[in-house]
Amino acid sequence: MENRVIHRIKTISEYHKVMGLPKPEHPLISIVDYGSIQLPCKASMGFMFDFYTILIDRDFKGNMKYGQQSGDFEEGVLFFMAPGQVFEVSVEEAESINRSGWVLLIHPDFLWKTTLAKKIRQYDFFNYTVNEALFLSDKEEKSILAIMEGMAQEYRNNIDKFSDPVIIAQLELLLTYAERFYQRQFITRKKYSHTILDRLESLLNEYFNSDRLSTEGIPTVKYVASSLNVSAGYLSNLLKVLTGKSTQHYLQDRLIENAKAQLSTTNQSVSEIAYGLGFEHPQSFSRLFKLRTNLSPLAFRASFNWNADAEGSTVHTKNEVLN
Repeated sequence: MENRVIHRIKTISEYHKVMGLPKPEHPLISIVDYGSIQLPCKASMGFMFDFYTILIDRDFKGNMKYGQQSGDFEEGVLFFMAPGQVFEVSVEEAESINRSGWVLLIHPDFLWKTTLAKKIRQYDFFNYTVNEALFLSDKEEKSILAIMEGMAQEYRNNIDKFSDPVIIAQLELLLTYAERFYQRQFITRKKYSHTILDRLESLLNEYFNSDRLSTEGIPTVKYVASSLNVSAGYLSNLLKVLTGKSTQHYLQDRLIENAKAQLSTTNQSVSEIAYGLGFEHPQSFSRLFKLRTNLSPLAFRASFNWNADAEGSTVHTKNEVLN
């Protein structure tokens, strides 16, 4: 998709016009039959929407790219886009386009002065990439579609002072179901989930066994997620389900295990170990170690009954003794 043009669509009315749809029945929210969309006949297209998009896609035969990841959408999936994210579609031939499903569009102005206006950004799956989409069971898809149909019925037939609060409540219910289904997917797609975990372990083993800790510092969450070709939010949520830890916590625990090994098997000073692990200040290392183990590095070393000669051969700074 080189030299592509990204089409920015600011309003839901503009979206309807570009996609060859009738005017929306509500300016700030719309539910669209995906099969009725008439994409421009181009081999590749890029779009950026200024509104939230929730898509149930059953059998699109082209290729979609969302963020930096591509996904083959030959199975039914549910995925989410926040405003300002780039969404790309490519097909080999215009006539090969075939799709079915539903698209829910929500403009941020619709959420104005509601608790969901801030809360909606807390749902990490709005920042997941395409290959991290939610694979729905038939039962789960029916639950999501039932909520969408209820929202559509509300804005089409019963516009009064209760309409918006009812739709907001239904939208919150849909997002809550999505969270539940994602938690289920982390567990039921064990092979995929554990493959990521195995790759993470290999990545960290390679990183920790090289000199990169001392030269580049502790690997960041962004670096690790990028190396695994997943989004940072998805990786953190996956690890929370599989290990009970966030990515940051997981990385810190691996670092502490490395530190424990050095404290118990070498006579390096705490400062030397800290610098070797990528810390600019030994005090920062000592604080993290104590936070994770309830012991200072020196207290942990002492628990291994180091003899006086070994300790005497180690030069400790004033700060190390205090820690």
